[in-house]
Amino acid sequence: MEAEGSQLLAWAYLGAMVLLGFYGLHRLWMVRSFRWAGGAPAGPPVDGEEPTVTVQLPVYNERTVARRLVRAAGALRYPRERLEIQVLDDSTDETRDLVDAEVARLVAAGVDARVLRRDDRTGFKAGALRAGMRTARGELLCVFDADFTPPPYFLERLVGFFGDERVGMVQARWGHENREESLLTRAQSTLLDGHFVVEHKVRADAGLFFNFNGTAGIWRRRAIEDAGGWQHDTLTEDLDLSYRAQLRGWRFVYAPQVVAPAEVPPTIGAFKSQQHRWAKGSVQVFRKLGRPILGAREPWRVKLEALAHLTGNVGYPLVLLIALLLPLVATTQERLPQWVHLAAFTVCTLSVVVFYETSQRALGRPLRARLGDILAAMTLGIGMCVSQTRAVLEGLTRRTGTFVRTPKRGEAGEQRPYLTRLRGVPGVELLLAGWFAWAVVSAASLGLWGTLPFLMLFLVGFAWVGGLSLVEWSRR
Repeated sequence: MEAEGSQLLAWAYLGAMVLLGFYGLHRLWMVRSFRWAGGAPAGPPVDGEEPTVTVQLPVYNERTVARRLVRAAGALRYPRERLEIQVLDDSTDETRDLVDAEVARLVAAGVDARVLRRDDRTGFKAGALRAGMRTARGELLCVFDADFTPPPYFLERLVGFFGDERVGMVQARWGHENREESLLTRAQSTLLDGHFVVEHKVRADAGLFFNFNGTAGIWRRRAIEDAGGWQHDTLTEDLDLSYRAQLRGWRFVYAPQVVAPAEVPPTIGAFKSQQHRWAKGSVQVFRKLGRPILGAREPWRVKLEALAHLTGNVGYPLVLLIALLLPLVATTQERLPQWVHLAAFTVCTLSVVVFYETSQRALGRPLRARLGDILAAMTLGIGMCVSQTRAVLEGLTRRTGTFVRTPKRGEAGEQRPYLTRLRGVPGVELLLAGWFAWAVVSAASLGLWGTLPFLMLFLVGFAWVGGLSLVEWSRR
């Protein structure tokens, strides 16, 4: 019985590694296809009269960043008679007064700006954007989340793409204004760069589906309406609308040379909250649109890439399963030979290293900085697998859930900072760190040196995320 149990554990471990390996091969395909040069640095000149643009700023209790956002929107260079700014304010705190004061300054300066408020938050951000569309006068709708500070040239460089009537959305790249604040913010920035530098670029260049990221992008109003409008039956309304629009035949453009700076979450609690929503929402969109994507009249390469994109977060449950099984499989020699662990470590980590190295090198990051940030990003991803597995499982249920705003620091020196809504047991990752500490000691005592790199990566990841979570919880 014990031998059968050992074999079952070994096969389960290998099965998880093989599935994870497929996503690793997908990353390597992206790296092979990646070309940073070329693309679309800026839109062509507007042919004739500029289209009217409505800039929508959805905010909810954002006192630390609301003023900065409204000022940045008011500084956008665009013909004043063809620019409208809507602050979609669902706030219940002093953010309302801050927004009103900033909008009044814009109006006094001759900007067409107004605040729109709803009686309730039905539909959360999607509901606010839908409500704003009812009175918006723009044929183009530009969206910025509260933590963004768009550069003045943003509209000038992107609006020209809409000269092609087939274009439904143009997405800019996110920048990270607090990247150097800590190891945590550097790791997050590296993870985001993989998405914005490599994934978006490869998908856009290859004519594959990619998504509007909820902010720092411009929509053609007709594309939104044709796709069924903003809907709130998932927590990622941006991803949902993106796929519905592209299934309707609208073309998306990615302009990576236009960068909109934003703040990455400065605390582990805020990061967990953000990532939970993104992971759960992507699974919800897969449940909602998986069948329509398979049945679409699109090439199979488009459909398969779309499904790979929407199911990407399945990697977290696989990593958690590997984390639970690895110490058992690694510390008994008769279960799996060392070369298997070394091969698994190489296959599953090499693709990650190459993927993020490609993005950091494209951005011109120095070698020493990018190698350290890549290692931090890998360990952070491993440490997040507990909370992210919960998000994936929640996404498989039929409950939409609540849209939880990610707290921003912004001008917290002037304003009281927001607290993060905590999920799960604080520091639960430390239990897995202890599990791997035992495995490291056991493997070393048995002379299983080939397993140690894999074991140490998991140990550091769980210890880091669990320790940050516990410290943050203790300070509340």
